[in-house]
Amino acid sequence: MKLNLKIFAAAASYVAGCTTVFSQSGTPDTARYHLFQPVPSDELREITGDRPDGTESPTTVDAGHFQIEISILDYSRDRKPEASFETISTGAVNVRIGLLTDLELQILFDTYTREEVTAGGLTDLTEGFSDVTFRPKFNLWGNDSGSTALAIMPAVKIPTQTDLSNDEIEGALVVPFGMDLNDRFGLGLMAEIDWVYDEADDDYDGELFHTAVLGCKLNDVIGIYIEYIGIAGGGAYQPFFSSGATLTLSDNLVLDAGTVIGLNDAANDLQIFSGFTVRF
Repeated sequence: MKLNLKIFAAAASYVAGCTTVFSQSGTPDTARYHLFQPVPSDELREITGDRPDGTESPTTVDAGHFQIEISILDYSRDRKPEASFETISTGAVNVRIGLLTDLELQILFDTYTREEVTAGGLTDLTEGFSDVTFRPKFNLWGNDSGSTALAIMPAVKIPTQTDLSNDEIEGALVVPFGMDLNDRFGLGLMAEIDWVYDEADDDYDGELFHTAVLGCKLNDVIGIYIEYIGIAGGGAYQPFFSSGATLTLSDNLVLDAGTVIGLNDAANDLQIFSGFTVRF
């Protein structure tokens, strides 16, 4: 998985209010709810987003509810000796649908992305709509109780035949884990195996995308996080440092912003992003 602005490589899981999982308000008998019988508003869990960091949340959206996570604006830059790359994206969307108490479906796409590649004094411009990714998330434990949570999330990317599409089906398996360290701090870990098409070899490469994030709840409104991200396979190892903040405006609305910095020459140099999470 390449860490850029395409949603198949996008970041994910910072809990609103800054812990990574953990304060749950659901009740033990939420299993009776489903898509067509929603969880009552007074039994909803604390809102958790699969953004802005790169570590997905292990918790799911409450049954019968929808959560929309949108990047308002993303910018990334990578300068290599042979070429430079700049990407601007707006409207990267993750639509999360609560199907059952421990199961959700995610639909991800970029509404508009503009990519510029400059090499030898010439600039190649590509822009438009992205491919679409479908990800069911299964929470194994921790949705409604306990200090830890674990989930599994397979993913498949469907090509849309647009200018930004590589016209290939790609897949992934994501395993996010979260732990409540205390009332203010939370730890998130994630391992993700990606099957990414390599045009040069006309074959698929396996990549391991792995993360560790530490979140801190400064107060009921503001949260911050720091994160390590690594990508192994398909070339030289790529390490990143990420940090950001969340601003909780209500029980159902969270704003966020952050940055990702490459730590070696193989990694993308810089990514800056902002967005929000809203629940219905």
